Amino acid sequence: MISVSQLSGLPTYASSSPSRLKTLYSDFSRQKQSNPTSYASNVEWWRRTLEAVVLKGWLADSGSNSANPDRLVLHARGSTLADDFRYEGVGKPLGLPTVLAELCASKAYFSLPDFLNSAKSVYDPGWLPLRIATYVVGKPLWWALKQLSIVSSDDSVLGDASYNEQWRKVRGDYVLLSVLERAADNVIQRQWSKGALSLADSLYNAESFRREFAAHALDDVVLSELDMRILLRYLERDKKVLVTQGGVIKFVEPQPAEPVEITAVDAGVLELKTAVDKLQVQVDSIQSKIGQRADQIATALRQKRKEIALSHLRAQKQLEALLKQRLGSLDTLQSTLLRVEQSAGDVEIMKSYESSTTTLRAILAHPSLQREKIDETMEAMTSANADAKEIDDAIAMGTDIAQADVAIDDAELEDEWKVLVQEAEREGADKAQAEQAQKEEEEARVKQERLAAAALQVPSNKPAPVEGEPSHASLSADRVAE
Repeated sequence: MISVSQLSGLPTYASSSPSRLKTLYSDFSRQKQSNPTSYASNVEWWRRTLEAVVLKGWLADSGSNSANPDRLVLHARGSTLADDFRYEGVGKPLGLPTVLAELCASKAYFSLPDFLNSAKSVYDPGWLPLRIATYVVGKPLWWALKQLSIVSSDDSVLGDASYNEQWRKVRGDYVLLSVLERAADNVIQRQWSKGALSLADSLYNAESFRREFAAHALDDVVLSELDMRILLRYLERDKKVLVTQGGVIKFVEPQPAEPVEITAVDAGVLELKTAVDKLQVQVDSIQSKIGQRADQIATALRQKRKEIALSHLRAQKQLEALLKQRLGSLDTLQSTLLRVEQSAGDVEIMKSYESSTTTLRAILAHPSLQREKIDETMEAMTSANADAKEIDDAIAMGTDIAQADVAIDDAELEDEWKVLVQEAEREGADKAQAEQAQKEEEEARVKQERLAAAALQVPSNKPAPVEGEPSHASLSADRVAE
């Protein structure tokens, strides 16, 4: 059983309130009709939760290696799966059978036996389970499905079956498609990141494929043997990036134009590659043993145990002789493998030459490239160019004649242009003179207003003017008038 602390650490649980968890742990199957939005949200929450738990290896099958649990398969062994999710305060999830049935219907999960044995891609519409036929078939077939207890009359996946009966219907092992897609993408990226692949680099057997990709398909996870079988099946059938035959695994270009088969050359190259890998392992092991013997000799010498030191020295010499022999065999195999790869590459190059030659001959055989057709086309082009030149000459001649008919005297044009210039200059001068007069008039008006304003200001300490004597204001006014 998964602990409460483990569940609480999952993002789905951490972001859900207690009331939300109670809803998720209830039997919400009826919401599919009454509240489809909430129903879909609940199913999606459980999908993400189940996949997170499987990735962490918390639902390891009792029959599998607990040290390396399955990461691509959900083992639903019945109601015990609900017990694994028992949570304090909300109990165990009652809607989990509905979730599994819905995820299978929506092609997010696939039955393990069907996935491994089906010849159809998981993306083929023909894979749809019969229990979702309500969306695509008519009433007669729907009635037949109800008679077989595949669907129920209330249009839900599991109908009114009891809790235990629901678990009986969904019990099994399921491949998690979204996790599988992620693992496959990582494997493909790792393979193509090797750059220009040689024939040997594209060939694996089951063991070398596991060594190369099991620990790199998913982050911080090592895939199990079952996971690797599922991954191989998906890469071959659904992604079409490799082919398998007789224990040989060969990566090919994605979606090849023609079916690719494993040839005798592929099998031979893989055998050579496997032999090289095994010899390399032996060489590494011998070198390690030689190092151990050297340490033992040094220890015996410090202890002044001559016989033991000589024994280790004798074994070290034997190991060095064996290492020399293995290195010679390794060099021979590596050279042979390199020559085989070079020859295989030459074959591919020659095929490309043949294909290019065939294509070039097909193009040259086109009727438009025949000698007679080329001569005919060039003559027609010459004739068309000559006709175009005649037309251009005729147009130019007509233009000259038309200009001659107008008979415009250039001297008269020059005189008229001078008159226009003089008029423009005269208009400019008149405009400048008018602007200057307006400016002077404006300045005089402003000056008069300032004088009038100054005359109206009488100092307060001056005596009042004598009757009959003109005042300062009147004198100022008289001056302004003058």
